[in-house]
Amino acid sequence: MPIKKKDSEFRIPKVSYFHWNHTEMDRVLTMLFPRLLFDGYGSRKPARTSLLQPEQFVEEMLLRDTYFHNFEKYKSIVEKWVETDLLDLVNRGRANQVVAAPRPLHGATYKFRNTKHCRDYGTAEQIYWMLHFSRHGLGDRVCKDLKQFFFKGIDLTTQKSEKYADVDVETQTLLRFNEQVGDSLKESTVPEKYEPLCMGRSDIMAEDIQKLLVYEPYIPRTVMVDYLKTLMAFHLALYHFALLKVLPASIKQKCRKELCGKRNCPVKPGSDVPLKDCPYRIALIVDMGYPHNQRMTDLAGFSAERLYRQIPAFVQANYTVKKLDEMADYLCKKNSPLVPSNGTFSVGDLINMLNSEYDTERDAYFKSRIAGIVDEEDREDMDPEIRDVMKLKLPDFDSFIEILMAYRGKYHQQYITECFDSLLLKNKENGLLVQSRSKGSQRRFFMGSKLLEVLLQIAVLKVENGQFVTGSIRIEELLTLFRNRYDIYIDKLPQDSESDNSIYDQRALRLNTEAFKRRLREIGFYEDLSDAYVTQKISPRYIINSENSNG
Repeated sequence: MPIKKKDSEFRIPKVSYFHWNHTEMDRVLTMLFPRLLFDGYGSRKPARTSLLQPEQFVEEMLLRDTYFHNFEKYKSIVEKWVETDLLDLVNRGRANQVVAAPRPLHGATYKFRNTKHCRDYGTAEQIYWMLHFSRHGLGDRVCKDLKQFFFKGIDLTTQKSEKYADVDVETQTLLRFNEQVGDSLKESTVPEKYEPLCMGRSDIMAEDIQKLLVYEPYIPRTVMVDYLKTLMAFHLALYHFALLKVLPASIKQKCRKELCGKRNCPVKPGSDVPLKDCPYRIALIVDMGYPHNQRMTDLAGFSAERLYRQIPAFVQANYTVKKLDEMADYLCKKNSPLVPSNGTFSVGDLINMLNSEYDTERDAYFKSRIAGIVDEEDREDMDPEIRDVMKLKLPDFDSFIEILMAYRGKYHQQYITECFDSLLLKNKENGLLVQSRSKGSQRRFFMGSKLLEVLLQIAVLKVENGQFVTGSIRIEELLTLFRNRYDIYIDKLPQDSESDNSIYDQRALRLNTEAFKRRLREIGFYEDLSDAYVTQKISPRYIINSENSNG
């Protein structure tokens, strides 16, 4: 028996804006642009009758853009350049390839997306509101800085390109395209605004983005965009790993207070140990790739498996909150005195509905919801899974959730797994996860060199006299920073680790630290002048001091 769409609905923006699907960060960034431009509002679909093809972008350049008039005889070269450097393509290199959107090198690229192939599955909304609600005014500053960076060369009042804008050739070309579109495409629907459930990790993401943007004058724009995509994907993964713990634990405790909100979150992003008092540490044991270090490979694999195994509990918790939210809407329509004074139930309010004072309303509401499922079936021909649940004689609400889990639990587990794989950029140089292609192979946390490079650029920045400056940092300090800021363990095991911390573990961690140093040398941040530990320092790639800082 198929479950009705209303019954099986899973997504709830109060928990996460995600539709929980595989995501591509190029498309996420494209859909983030209108939200930055319109202060949280999304974008309407571009008014066009057919999909934009690569040939149309080339023709636009060669026929209308005076910069490329002399390139007509080199059309094939221009086509390759456009496809390779300017466009994000679906089915790249195949006969059915089509444009998703121009690469997100400039904010105006959202106007040229093919909506069908440029879906972000709610990820851009999640990023924007995580930044927006960051504490101490940091979120608004970061959103403003991102808008200035991505919409460089455009007058935000008139939406027209500025003459003599100091941008690279790729961005200049995209600005030429922008002149052909006058409509801003602002969506009229008022966006849903919900504070992130894990405020501390939202604050850390905002602070890291703010630090990364300090390098704008020093790093090529294309590299900076790749840095931002990598950093956002990394923090989204950490944030949602924390949710795998936060939501089930709060439901188990029937938490009456707000979850990890602005007032209650103990995380202090600006301190040396921001996650010290966080009760929901995720502790990622990360392999750095030392050859033949099988024990470290196993530890990193166990760490990944431990987190991915929490997905089923999260699915059930998310269903619990979603269905309580539907009950809350029903109570609002009845003008129930149980409705909060502001008319909106927060996640904390919804979880509070599991307590005894809501028993009457909860039993009556979910008794009718179960009847809508069970009464459609002949009792003798009832689906075996429903029959098994009903035999347990659970309360009506618990029975309803168990029925949904029996029918849709594995479906959502699969898609959430794929979503985490994409956020962790699995098997990519800027990712934090690897898995061999053989069936049933184990995932393990492994830090790619490009992700390491991004985190190092942030680590060597510090504040002096209210401005960001770069400075050297010792290996030991860096490893401590990774543990205290990102929950990444390279040279030590977490205190709550299931490993026995044996001599084999210590050897594996020592070899992992050596691999970490080797990777630092490879990307040019580290040079050890002697065997003395205090002289083993990481030096910044770009020198920023109080005289040239734009922080």
